[in-house]
Amino acid sequence: MALLICENASLGYEGTPIVRDLNFTVEAGDYLCVVGENGSGKSTLMKTILGLIPPLSGAIRTGDGLQQTEIGYLPQQTPVQRDFPASVREIVRSGCQGRMGKKPFYGKEEKELAERNIARMGLEALADRCYRELSGGQQQRVLLARALCATRRMLLLDEPVAGLDPKVTAEMYRLIEELNKKDGITVIMISHDLDAALKYADKVLHIGSTVFFGTKEDYLKSKALSGLTQEVAE
Repeated sequence: MALLICENASLGYEGTPIVRDLNFTVEAGDYLCVVGENGSGKSTLMKTILGLIPPLSGAIRTGDGLQQTEIGYLPQQTPVQRDFPASVREIVRSGCQGRMGKKPFYGKEEKELAERNIARMGLEALADRCYRELSGGQQQRVLLARALCATRRMLLLDEPVAGLDPKVTAEMYRLIEELNKKDGITVIMISHDLDAALKYADKVLHIGSTVFFGTKEDYLKSKALSGLTQEVAE
């Protein structure tokens, strides 16, 4: 069952398109990696999926009852966000806000969900620590736990391993793969790490001067891949 459908969408800002005539479908349980040249519109696509900006034309819509407020999102971090003065528990609980409706305070259900996701990410010993005191890898696990509080169905990840050392990077990829394979959470991940994209994803969306959407196996044979690897080499 399709959770996300993109039909003839052109994306951009103030009437100026960055990506034109984009078509793809994300099925329940997919692991889709979004790759492409710098400035090709990958983050713009994420913002459009989240409903933060509208498509210039065409449509991106959810299916099978999925609401935009039910999509978990792990954005790229800015220096200001890394220095955020809140506890791990407070940040993870904030992921529940989309499911609270008009309730002004977290209830028992939200608090228990946050604690489960804190445990899932191995953060129990850090739950009362200040977020800005944590390492980069620990902060990313906190943000992943927060995103899990927002969804049981779809996660959007924007460069989730950027700036992390190889050991922590491998651990993050393991956690994301486990959420996809064991929990059945659909994953859409922007990545500059082409090797990881081809290792973990089952589908690839390449946007830029060439657009490709299809299986990982077909992407390996495509002109889009050869063009991207040539750019990286240069």
